[in-house]
Amino acid sequence: MLCSYDHGIQATEPFVTKTLHYIFDPLCGWCYGAAAAVAALGKTPEFKLRLLPSGHFADASARPMDDDFAAYAWSNDQRIERLTGQRFSELYRTHVLSDRQQIFDSGPATLALTAVSLTTPERELDALEAIQHARYLNGEDITRLDQLAVVLQAQGLEHAAVCLLRSDSELLAANRARITGTQTLLGQFGARGVPSFILETHGQRQLLNSSAAYANPQAFAEQIAKA
Repeated sequence: MLCSYDHGIQATEPFVTKTLHYIFDPLCGWCYGAAAAVAALGKTPEFKLRLLPSGHFADASARPMDDDFAAYAWSNDQRIERLTGQRFSELYRTHVLSDRQQIFDSGPATLALTAVSLTTPERELDALEAIQHARYLNGEDITRLDQLAVVLQAQGLEHAAVCLLRSDSELLAANRARITGTQTLLGQFGARGVPSFILETHGQRQLLNSSAAYANPQAFAEQIAKA
């Protein structure tokens, strides 16, 4: 299969007047905690959901999974689970947090999502959810391109999987540009963390308070729809 990308501009439905820019990192536990809210937002016809990976834990921000960091991550994950109901499994604890060969690096997963965005953009949210489930529920190593390709293939995203494994210069350049654009957008609002939600209505943008995304996902989606 050739690794070709869709560079066409998709037409926006005439009744869509809002765009919600969702800034996240696939290794961010709080982003996983907000998954229910994001899923609800993805089903709201009044606006377009735009996924923007930040590269928050990629490249120079990647780090080894040592004992101290693993303990910190698990403690934080348990807090997220209590607040949101999103489950962090024992498989994740024993196969991911206890693996000292595994690097805490969101670069590969971010690249996988960029491959999906270029080949089957309407399925990117499905891919993000599958990658999060692979890590936090199934205890899979999503810092490996071959494992990420398996996750994409299981979602019927074979084209994106092929492109990911090839990781040609076009995909790498698109991924860098995507992360740079996201970081620029964050900087414009003085926002540093993820997840962040920026609502754009008729060209005007505002940074939203994301706390409701954890406590009441449906109310958060309805709040944005009515904004």
